[in-house]
Amino acid sequence: MRDYPVEQLLRGARHAIEHNEYLPTLNRMHECCQAGLAEFGLPSTRDAYVEACNARSPKSAQRWSHPAVYLAGRDSEWFFLANNAEQKALPVFERHYKEYCARVMRGEALTVPPEQALEHHEAEPLPVEEQLEQLRKLREETGL
Repeated sequence: MRDYPVEQLLRGARHAIEHNEYLPTLNRMHECCQAGLAEFGLPSTRDAYVEACNARSPKSAQRWSHPAVYLAGRDSEWFFLANNAEQKALPVFERHYKEYCARVMRGEALTVPPEQALEHHEAEPLPVEEQLEQLRKLREETGL
């Protein structure tokens, strides 16, 4: 439970109290905290991890269930997620995802940064004199 932010614990406790006759068990409290993510449009940690691992490139152009999923995947490094076993990659992703979930629950609006386009430069051919000079230098270097 220590991994959940206070806001999420309070929401989970409120949910457990409203929907149960008895005090919740630790397992039930964990379920309620996970259910609290849905109120903010956040998928569960496991669902977010699977979404991040299955996303195609370019990552920023994909439809994400929530920007927190993209940001946690980016911070976990896409190559790391794609090339390591779940046992190793999920804890790293989970740490980042929980940080972003806490920010969302505090009211911060997250966004996926726009895809950066490569600079486009029109190629201009060299003047004929320079082309001939470059050709001469190439012939000298190669011995042709």
